[in-house]
Amino acid sequence: MFSIIQAAGWPIWPLLAASILAVALIIERAGALRRAKIVPPGLLQRVAADYQSGGATDEMLRRLDGHSPLGRVFAAGLRNSRYTREVMKEAIEEAGRGVAHELERFLTSLGTIASISPLMGLFGTVVGMIEIFGSPTSSGNNPQALAHGISVALYNTGFGLIIAIPSMIFYRHFRAQVDSLVIEMELQAVKLVELVHGERA
Repeated sequence: MFSIIQAAGWPIWPLLAASILAVALIIERAGALRRAKIVPPGLLQRVAADYQSGGATDEMLRRLDGHSPLGRVFAAGLRNSRYTREVMKEAIEEAGRGVAHELERFLTSLGTIASISPLMGLFGTVVGMIEIFGSPTSSGNNPQALAHGISVALYNTGFGLIIAIPSMIFYRHFRAQVDSLVIEMELQAVKLVELVHGERA
């Protein structure tokens, strides 16, 4: 493997850095976007029961703020529960936008790596081809040496595709996961508004 990296030349080093960054982002997002961590099961029922028994106390709101992203959305709504339904919904929407922005963190970087990795690989291949055909040695007259030089230059393109394909797969997966989590939080927040304002049992 190290011999391939050496043979591919200096353009492969940015690709290696991009691959390390992509793996780090994938691992971080896979841990951060766990459904049980973002939308804990049964939280709505517990919050509704606590609210009906003692109202929106400061201690309850602090606990919700530190509980989960869904808890922060619920806390924002319950802080405005004494106001109208519309005011409570606006507070929830504002908190939801902030939470959604946090869930999307690093996804743009991962998508950028997926998009530019093939271009970086192609750049490395072009540099390799320039070096091959611009070399003053006799490799241009030796078909075997020329074929070997071209295969070495193509390592960069291959490596770029190896980085881009999984990065794009995980980027699309995480985007869909974020969209699903945001929709689920919105639905649960609407149910909380209806429970607080007596429109749902």
